[in-house]
Amino acid sequence: MPSKISQISKPPNLKAWLLLGLLGLVWGSSYVLIKKGLEAFSPEQVACLRISITALAFLPIFILRFKKIDWSKLKHLAIVGFAGSFFPAFLFAYAQTQISSSITGVLSSLTPLFTLALGILFYKTPFFWTKVVGVLVGLAGAVLLILFGKEAGVEGNIWYGLLVVLGSLLYASSANTVGAYLQNMNALTISAVSFVLIGIPALGYLFYSDFTAVLVEKDNGWAALGYISILSIFGTVIATVVFFRLVQLTDAVFSSMVSYLIPMVAIMWGAVVGEPITFYHLIGMILILSGVYISRK
Repeated sequence: MPSKISQISKPPNLKAWLLLGLLGLVWGSSYVLIKKGLEAFSPEQVACLRISITALAFLPIFILRFKKIDWSKLKHLAIVGFAGSFFPAFLFAYAQTQISSSITGVLSSLTPLFTLALGILFYKTPFFWTKVVGVLVGLAGAVLLILFGKEAGVEGNIWYGLLVVLGSLLYASSANTVGAYLQNMNALTISAVSFVLIGIPALGYLFYSDFTAVLVEKDNGWAALGYISILSIFGTVIATVVFFRLVQLTDAVFSSMVSYLIPMVAIMWGAVVGEPITFYHLIGMILILSGVYISRK
C-alpha cells in the first residue's frame, strides 16, 4: 500500500451540502466569541482554554476507542491536531488583539486557495479548472462582502494579519492530510486522537499560568470562560467532527470553502437584527454561492 493516497474528488450529495451549511452557521460566530474571551484572558490562555476544553470533551471517546485506533497513522493525526487546531488557535487569538474581525475574515478566506495549491503540489489532488475558477470566484465574493460590511476597515496593526495567513495555510495542510491519509478513519476518532494529543501541552500551560487568578479576580472572568466554552463545544468539538466527515465525503477544497460562507452568515444574522443588506452584499453572496457551486465538480 503506498504511503500517500491520491485525493479523489467526489461530487457533493445533499448530505455534504447540508454539512457545509451547518459549518458556515457554526463557524460564523467564532471570531466574535474569541473577541469576548480576549476581554479577560491573554491570547495564550484563550487558545489553551479552547484546546483544553475540547480535549477533555473528546477524552471519553479516546479512551473507549483506544484499542481500535490505527496507530500507524499517528504522524498524520499529529499533523491534523497541531496544524489544524493547536497553532491556529494561538495565531488567530494573537492576531485579533491587533486587527478587526473583518480583516481576519478576509484573510482567512485564503484557506480554500491554499488548500487547492497545497493539494496539487504535495497531496496528489487532481487538477480541475472548475475548482480553480470556483475558488477564485468565491474568494472575490468573500472579499467584496466583508469589505463592504458594517465594521470593515484596516484599523490596527495590519502586520498581525500575517498570523492569520499562516493559520490559514496550516488549516489547508490539515484538511489535505485528512483527505490524503485518513479517508478510512472515523471522523470522531480523528478528532478525539488529534485533540487529546494537543490537549496535553495546552493543559500544561494553563496549569502554570495565572488562569485561575484571572477567573476569580476579573469581573468578566466567568463570562469570558463561558464564551470560550461555547466556542469549544460548538465551534470546535462538533464542528471539527463535521468538517473531517465532509472532507471524507467530498474533498479538501470543497470542504475548505466553508471559509467563504462565514462572512455571508454574519451578514445574514445582521439582517435578522435590522442591519441593511446593500447591493454589494447581494453581489458578494451570489459570487460566493456561484464559486461553491462551480467548485463542486
